[in-house]
Amino acid sequence: MNKHIFILLSFALLVIDSHAQKSTSKQKEDPYTKQVQLLTKNPHVQRAFAIIDQLEPTTRKEHIELNQVPAPPFKESVRAEYFRKMLETAGADKVWIDSVGNVLALRKGKKSTRTIVLDAHVDTVFPEGTDVTVKIKGDTLFAPGISDDTRGLIAMLTVLRALEKASIETTDDVLFVGTVGEEGLGDLRGVKYIVEKSKIKIDVWIALDGTAIDQVINGALGSIRYKATITGPGGHSWGAFGIGNPHHAMAKSINYFSDAAALFTSSGVKTSFNVGRTGGGTSVNSIPFESWAEVDMRSESPSQLKKIDSIFKVSMKKGVSEYNQKVKQGPPLQLSLQQIGYRPSGATAESSPLVQKVFAAARYFSVVPQLAIVSTNANVPIAHGIQAITIGAGGKSDHEHALGEWWLNEKGADGIKFALLTLLLEAGIEKGK
Repeated sequence: MNKHIFILLSFALLVIDSHAQKSTSKQKEDPYTKQVQLLTKNPHVQRAFAIIDQLEPTTRKEHIELNQVPAPPFKESVRAEYFRKMLETAGADKVWIDSVGNVLALRKGKKSTRTIVLDAHVDTVFPEGTDVTVKIKGDTLFAPGISDDTRGLIAMLTVLRALEKASIETTDDVLFVGTVGEEGLGDLRGVKYIVEKSKIKIDVWIALDGTAIDQVINGALGSIRYKATITGPGGHSWGAFGIGNPHHAMAKSINYFSDAAALFTSSGVKTSFNVGRTGGGTSVNSIPFESWAEVDMRSESPSQLKKIDSIFKVSMKKGVSEYNQKVKQGPPLQLSLQQIGYRPSGATAESSPLVQKVFAAARYFSVVPQLAIVSTNANVPIAHGIQAITIGAGGKSDHEHALGEWWLNEKGADGIKFALLTLLLEAGIEKGK
């Protein structure tokens, strides 16, 4: 080949390759990062961020005040009413408490074609009578519930204040929700009511739970919980010997379940099982008339959760049936399985617009976002096909669900700005009011 022709061809190939790389680069350009850049340059958003910084003393004061209003399981009404007044003071078009105790504040958008929820839960895990007084040691707040989820409620409240004070008008409606029943046997009853029974059509659900803003919970860890009860006539350990003993039957049934469940969970998508509480009986020398056990099963996969649920039921029935065959006298023992909790599993896809927007928002605050699978309020909307995620409300915390729970204001304002930015990426921004 002629040397000059070879040089010309090589140059042409380099030009073509350069254009191809530029084209690929444009195709891979993240539209949500660009959207974040545009939003954060908006003067109204910049003002809202500045307001969040200015409100830090107020946010801290209200954080302490709200935490000292008890909210034990199923008795959240006092805190709900207190929080309702806080939302009214912050400003919203309508604030109310629904029939199950959720606190809701609607802020109308310019077009109101969609409804975006920003949620945190009102309840705590701590029983009635727990001392929830906030103790301040250095720069750290110590109190049961100070992080989970009083911080989420206060971050949400400050987001509302910032929107109002910065005169930001969103495109879509924003519904601020303080839900009841997120913890324990509350069984997500607050979010279940809103999603499944209320007339509110939800398009996107953003939950504030936890503090770290580098963790994006897009996976719903599902769970099924039962109280298994075996009953019989009961009697004296000597005089009535030979009648069915519910404790013995329960032990056989749980053993069958434990063996079968251990084999099932040894492979495949992570699934767990646990017998958490047992009880029954009146004295060491009495055959009990009742034996009960509370069982928790969890999985990242809806199908796995369904399968281990079936294993549990089959094992319990098998154990009682086999035991009854050897009862020498009296009536057979009876088994009752009461479902005391159900949290659906599922996921909002990593490729979904919501997750990608949250990733872009997190990167703005110089953190590397990581996906996680946890049981939160987002479980319910995810199960109903609604895009939902759970994000942290800022700061640093530890010992949640323990009396030594603490929260530290380490870049706490960034968490509130992160929540606001995530909200605006979904709800849109029209202009200042």
